[in-house]
Amino acid sequence: MSVEPVRIGQGADPDRPESAINMPPDRFLDREEGWLRFNQRVLELAEDTGIPLLERVRFLAIFASNLDEFFMVRVAGLKRRLATGLAVATQSGHHPRDLLERVAEVTHELMLRHAECFAHSVAPALAEAGIRIVRWDELDDTERHRMRRFFRCAIYPILTPFAVDPAHPFPHISGRSLNLGVTVSDPEAGPHTFARVKVPPMLSRFIELGGERFVPVEDVIAAHLAQLFEGMEVLEHHAFRVTRNADLEVDEDETDDLVQSLENELLRRRFGPLVRLEVEETISDAVLRILRHELGAEEREIFRVPGPLSLAGLDQIADLDRAELKYPPMVPVEPRDLQGRTEDLFELIRERELLVHHPYESFVATTERFLALAAADPRVVAIKQTLYRTSGDSPIVRSLIEAARAGKEVVVLVELKARFDEQQNIQWARTLEDAGCHVVYGVVGLKTHCKLALVVRREGDGTLLRYGHIGTGNYNSSTARVYEDFGLFSADPEVGEDLSDLFNHLTGFSRKSHYRRLSVAPGGLRSDLMAQIHQEMDNAARSEPARIRIKVNSLVDEDIIDALYEASRVGVPIDLWVRGACALRPGIPGLSETIQVRSILGRFLEHSRIVVFENSGDPRVWLGSADLMPRNLDRRVEALVRVADPDQTRRLVELMDLAMADTTASWRLGPSGTWTRATHDAGGEALLDVQNTLRGDRHLRAVDG
Repeated sequence: MSVEPVRIGQGADPDRPESAINMPPDRFLDREEGWLRFNQRVLELAEDTGIPLLERVRFLAIFASNLDEFFMVRVAGLKRRLATGLAVATQSGHHPRDLLERVAEVTHELMLRHAECFAHSVAPALAEAGIRIVRWDELDDTERHRMRRFFRCAIYPILTPFAVDPAHPFPHISGRSLNLGVTVSDPEAGPHTFARVKVPPMLSRFIELGGERFVPVEDVIAAHLAQLFEGMEVLEHHAFRVTRNADLEVDEDETDDLVQSLENELLRRRFGPLVRLEVEETISDAVLRILRHELGAEEREIFRVPGPLSLAGLDQIADLDRAELKYPPMVPVEPRDLQGRTEDLFELIRERELLVHHPYESFVATTERFLALAAADPRVVAIKQTLYRTSGDSPIVRSLIEAARAGKEVVVLVELKARFDEQQNIQWARTLEDAGCHVVYGVVGLKTHCKLALVVRREGDGTLLRYGHIGTGNYNSSTARVYEDFGLFSADPEVGEDLSDLFNHLTGFSRKSHYRRLSVAPGGLRSDLMAQIHQEMDNAARSEPARIRIKVNSLVDEDIIDALYEASRVGVPIDLWVRGACALRPGIPGLSETIQVRSILGRFLEHSRIVVFENSGDPRVWLGSADLMPRNLDRRVEALVRVADPDQTRRLVELMDLAMADTTASWRLGPSGTWTRATHDAGGEALLDVQNTLRGDRHLRAVDG
């Protein structure tokens, strides 16, 4: 694809953004296929024999879990658009029906590749290491005897077979459940009958036989079907699995009780429309016909793959205590600014803003400590906090509860609609309310996705000073050990005023749009980003230093992409570090030839969002919670904070340059949407691994004083 250059601002179409003028219609990649190619990169890590074995097992589990969510959300969304008659073309120009066909084609390919990796690469390597996942016919007599006792004591009492006949309608199959489709015959009556046996979700995915030998739980159940259908002849049995639409539909304008409405929707989630039927490739045509008819599955929704199914359960194997088969242990360090300091954390933050990089630098010694000290400090009079996702046993929530019980003013904004964490967030909201915290649920119609904490403290002279934390990741102690994120602690009055204004907006009625060091969505963030992109274009036109560097999880917003294309056309170098889906086509002459896109996956989940504008040689750097997606810029409350400290600015710019360098291992995106993995240079030397470098290089993780 090649296009003629266009003058900035040329032409005016009131119905289209200026940056879209004279742009080629095929300039966007499919968001859905882009996400699938991200999950393909996860699979490539599982296929990489240079990665420790149990980490490869975990990548197999992550791939399967990711694909479940993709079907439950993205495929479900496409099907809903077709069903409701809103089937307009996607940003790539494809009709949702055509896109569903393409999604089915790519996912079939990836699921077969996933099964192949498990059966012919990972499972044999596990066996060589003494860890065996065996099928029932591979068990010896002693193991079978042990499993018969285990079945009778631990499985049989919780099984319920459901026959299908005129008196027994086909049972509902809940989403993500593993099931056995069984055909039985009555020796006296003769007719064949279909029955369904659900594998109880409270059972381990793999039953331990002893000596690091495991058998899939469905094999144990299948071997004892005669006990469930006593007096009947079991003719055949096959595993199958259903994925269902998991999006929640709550009209906040019409409900009087958001919590109750969400709980009702969570009950319905298990029974949403089918979006995928997985069956083992050995399934008979007769049983598949029954499942297809009863479940209403279309041909493209049926996925025949080698067993075993439900490999997200491989996490159980990845968790085995075999340190030699895992990444070397990493203990997060205390940030250099905190080392050897005897004064309290508040004094340090008053003196200088603190930038921390997780998981390389300790979440416990910084974020958890900040809120624990605030809860215990008698000078602290108020704490305000957003919670989007948090851990099951959250130290941060405990600190908020302790603060409320100590008589401090504690306000917690709990986002009830955080997908797949809704039930846990409802429970946390009730726990916090019971402790005396003021709990609110944000702005009607918007998800609150920003990661903010504000502590108000009375200093020795009697004045009130605000201490803030703005993060790129959730207040979650568990994920902080494996998610890469940044957090900025500040006592700057401008940051404090911004946080107060934003919390007032979230808890009350306010149309606040102007902030000092924050850029907030919806309303301001999109226009701020566009203005700074155009400023870089102006700088380039004046032959001043101009460059744009962006790190996000997803880049699919059409207006932002068009603005980046526009900047590329006038010669602005653009570096994009995108973990997941990217709808921008880089390297196209006349459109995006100055744009390069990289993706880095590895031991840690790259999760931080960083935006750097060269600003004529005085870089402006932003950190925050927002990806470059329409939902983040228009339908969520997001916040980016401008980094003011020159050392911290330099640190983040260096990180971006490190990731984008040709000497760094990464996946590189081509104009056609193909990602190519680069791990070695032309001479065969291994390229630098960003995460290993950060894990071992203290200079990149700590600011020199």
